[in-house]
Amino acid sequence: MAMDTGSKKGPRGDINVTPLVDVVLVLLIIFMVITPMLQAGVTVNIPEAMNPLEDPAIDKESSVVISLPNDAEIWVGRDPYIDNLKGAAEEVDNRLKDKPLEQQIVYIKTDQNVSYGKLVEVINAVRDKGYDRIGLVTEKIKEKKAAA
Repeated sequence: MAMDTGSKKGPRGDINVTPLVDVVLVLLIIFMVITPMLQAGVTVNIPEAMNPLEDPAIDKESSVVISLPNDAEIWVGRDPYIDNLKGAAEEVDNRLKDKPLEQQIVYIKTDQNVSYGKLVEVINAVRDKGYDRIGLVTEKIKEKKAAA
């Protein structure tokens, strides 16, 4: 730190980094708050599989992801449809109808506790709208669990 003794005249050559640190800390806090909000859809405890195929298209903003956190809720992206499977299927149709055929993929994330019957109902509703490219989202089993 430099101390001004009054013997020097003119501008000082020291850099005051305090305002820079303040700005950087504010930006860091903003990014820490906003980053969890960028996640598409709703968080579910998805099942694990030995060899899931990774599809980078699921992380795109334009991808259609149906989330089933429980048997009563259906989410299409970030939009909730409580006990409204028909409305959710209409929303899927609205999001996919203008896309080229190779991009008309529906990803389904289900919680481990969702009944199999509910998953089948959702798949049937999507197929009734004419979309047969459906991906079931799973998580790869961690190496420690696989070895045990």
